[in-house]
Amino acid sequence: MQKFSKTTGISVVVANMVGTGVFTSLGFQLLGIQSPFVLMMLWFIGGLTALCGALTYAELGANLPRSGGEYNFLSRLYHPCAGFISGWVSATVGFAAPVALAAMTFGAYLSAVFPSILPTWSAVSLVILLTAIHCLSRQTSSSVQQAFTALKILLILVFCAVIFIWGGTPQAIDLMPQAGDEKLLLSGAFAVSLIYVNYAYTGWNAATYVTSELDNPQRNLPIVLFVGTGIVMLLYLLLNFTFLSAAPMSILEGKLEVGVIVADHALGENAGRAMGAMLALLLISTVSAMTMAGPRVLQVIGEDFKLFATLARNNKHGVPMTAIIFQGLLAILFILSATFESVLIFSSFVLGVNTLFSVLGVFILRWRKMNIAGAYKTFAYPFAPLIYLGVTLWTLIYVLISRPIEGWIGIGMITFGALLYYLSANKAQDSGR
Repeated sequence: MQKFSKTTGISVVVANMVGTGVFTSLGFQLLGIQSPFVLMMLWFIGGLTALCGALTYAELGANLPRSGGEYNFLSRLYHPCAGFISGWVSATVGFAAPVALAAMTFGAYLSAVFPSILPTWSAVSLVILLTAIHCLSRQTSSSVQQAFTALKILLILVFCAVIFIWGGTPQAIDLMPQAGDEKLLLSGAFAVSLIYVNYAYTGWNAATYVTSELDNPQRNLPIVLFVGTGIVMLLYLLLNFTFLSAAPMSILEGKLEVGVIVADHALGENAGRAMGAMLALLLISTVSAMTMAGPRVLQVIGEDFKLFATLARNNKHGVPMTAIIFQGLLAILFILSATFESVLIFSSFVLGVNTLFSVLGVFILRWRKMNIAGAYKTFAYPFAPLIYLGVTLWTLIYVLISRPIEGWIGIGMITFGALLYYLSANKAQDSGR
């Protein structure tokens, strides 16, 4: 059976991460933080946290080699119920919501360039198109994903280069800490802004969802996770430096389509529209990567639970077509029924809980002596997982304090997953009698 290469794995990680968050969150961060140093520290701390998470997941994936990501990890480290809840979260929120957010951002950017195109319908059309493409074959998925990810990195570098070379007079920003910055770093505004940053870095774990289909996962998975996350961290720092240098903070505050506004201000309306169209193209890769990775979680759940057996069905090319279509329909439902910010906060909270318990699982893995001889072990253990756990727990607490509605909806989603598990377990017992 044909496997996904290391290059495809890295492209899945990069494409899953680079998308909605980095092109939308600066506007929200500027509502509470005006210091360039603190803003850049947000992206550095977010990247460091993601790297710590990736290093930990590399050990989990190398020692528990099966597709499914957190579903696989938590099922084996805690209890099948914990794994099911995690899989339910990943399948319904973890990929469908970010697919919806990326598609909504694509629609917003495209409509900023072509006002006659309705953003909602362009978002829905993109989801439908990529769902159809990824239902074909692994070869098609790999080719499309590698091409769009290469295009994404190239477009980001071109965007930054064009702004710096041909843009108007750059802003004079000082990246050195100023008086009062130490208070901002420990403030509620910083913690809330870190929610948006952590969302932008969501996706560093994407390769673990296709572990069984990755070539030589014992050797390649740690490389894929570390290299992919490191590339994205550098791109994010470069992009945010470009944004802050090219446009006044006052015109970016509270805005969604930051990239278009920056391009308009630096290059003029016509050039700005062209750059906006380029950034819209960039988001296609994000939707594609999540359409490729997410359904593999649904497939594994379908293999393990009869209630969801339909989702495990493959087409003649071994592709989980039913699961891909199901995720696409969920994403369209999010697009049509919810606002951008509420979906972002809600999904960030739920995904944070999911990864928190997974990273905590590395301590259980070692305590239960489940490591495979010679398999990768987390670099800088135990500090790497502890850094991730500390930062993630801090942001989750602030979501519950500052956005309780979205936080409690997330808790309700997790509770509903537990109820579904017991329903499916009871059904399996009844059918076995």
